[in-house]
Amino acid sequence: MYCYHTVNSVGTGEIVEKKSRFIGDVFPVSSEEEAFAHLEEIRRKYWDARHHCWAYIIGRNPSSERMSDDGEPAGTAGKPILEVIRGKGLTDVFVVVTRYFGGTLLGTGGLVRAYTSAAAEALAHTEIIARIHGFQLNIVTDYTGLGKIQHILAQQGMHTLDTVYTDKVELSVLVPDEAEEILRKAVMEGTSGQAVMEKVKSCWFARTEAGLRVFEENG
Repeated sequence: MYCYHTVNSVGTGEIVEKKSRFIGDVFPVSSEEEAFAHLEEIRRKYWDARHHCWAYIIGRNPSSERMSDDGEPAGTAGKPILEVIRGKGLTDVFVVVTRYFGGTLLGTGGLVRAYTSAAAEALAHTEIIARIHGFQLNIVTDYTGLGKIQHILAQQGMHTLDTVYTDKVELSVLVPDEAEEILRKAVMEGTSGQAVMEKVKSCWFARTEAGLRVFEENG
C-alpha cells in the first residue's frame, strides 16, 4: 500500500529537567517556508526563552531534513529532535523545542535526554495518521445489488464517503490504488455486471479521530 505517516494536528508537550523547562511544539507542514513561519510564531510566543531548537522532515522519496541546535552545544538538541521524528517514521512534520534555563547545567547527556523527551512528549499530544494514496470511485447499482456491494466493501475494508438513494443507489467509495482491480472484479461478479463504476479523482485519505479525511492530490 502506498502510504506514509504524518501528524494530523498540532500538539504541545512539556517536561522539566533540573528546573529547566522544555516545551515541545509539533506542526504538520508541507514546506520549509511553512515550518519557518511556525518557528517565528513560537519565537514570538516564548520571546523570553533562551533557545528554540528544531528539526523537520518534509517530503517523500526523497525527503528533506534540517535541524538546529540554536545555541545549545552541537548535537545536543536538533539531532535528538530529528531522531525522534525518524524513529516514529514520520514526514511532513516540524518539531520545535523551547528551553527556559533553570539555572543548573545539564551536561551533554542531560541535554540530549531532555530534548529527546520533550520532542516525544509533543508528539504524544498530537494525532499520528497514515495517509493512503488512492482515488474516489462512484458505484451505481440497483437495489438488488446494494447488499452484495456493501458486503464486498466491508470485506475489503473500503471506506464509503456517501450513499445517495434515488431510483438507483450511488455510493462514493475511497479505494487504495493497489486495490482497484480486485474491487472492480468483485463488484462486477457480485452484481452480474450490472453495477457502473466511475473513477472520479485521485487523492490521499486517512482515518482520523474525527472520521475520514480526504486530502488534495498534492496534499
